[in-house]
Amino acid sequence: MFNKIDLPYAYDALEPYIDKETINIHYNKHLQTYVTNLNKILEGHEDFTNGKSLGRILSDTESIPEGIRQGVINQGGGVFNHNLYFSVLSPTPKKAPEGELLDEINKTFGNLENLKTEISNAAIGQFGSGYGFLVKDKDGKLSVTSVLNQNNPLSNGFIPILCIDVWEHAYYLKYQNLRADYVKNIWNVIDWGKVEGLYMNFSI
Repeated sequence: MFNKIDLPYAYDALEPYIDKETINIHYNKHLQTYVTNLNKILEGHEDFTNGKSLGRILSDTESIPEGIRQGVINQGGGVFNHNLYFSVLSPTPKKAPEGELLDEINKTFGNLENLKTEISNAAIGQFGSGYGFLVKDKDGKLSVTSVLNQNNPLSNGFIPILCIDVWEHAYYLKYQNLRADYVKNIWNVIDWGKVEGLYMNFSI
């Protein structure tokens, strides 16, 4: 069975940037629903899931049995994307990356502020529900992308190391229709230490 991550902070810990009620509903209702639905879809398919991580499954969607494929992409993406989202937020974040990640950011985007602008634009500009992602390829090269709904960059051969959730349930209680304000403020709680760890060590 797959599950949601243990939330590494209290529901009110990200205030004033993300409010307590949004975190509570987002984590306990929305994410939990994806977990419940994914595990239900996979019942009877233990021969397929045995020994596989969710990342491994989503990285090879053609191998998912056809009858459950879209359901696994939708619900499994919901689990993976939300787990990543909650994991890179922190009330005491490292404010900037260092080391190899910073070197790659500077090489690819010029500087950190340029990267943040590009990710923000991808998130804000995503039509409808979805995410803005920072991803790396197998050689560690960085790029920015956005996805619709609960799709995942793993399915296109990229490893996601940071995401901004722009489904309305991620911000609407506090920001209403002001998605850009939410995206601007979320940088105050993105933990570059977590992102560094994913850049250096993440494997599916």
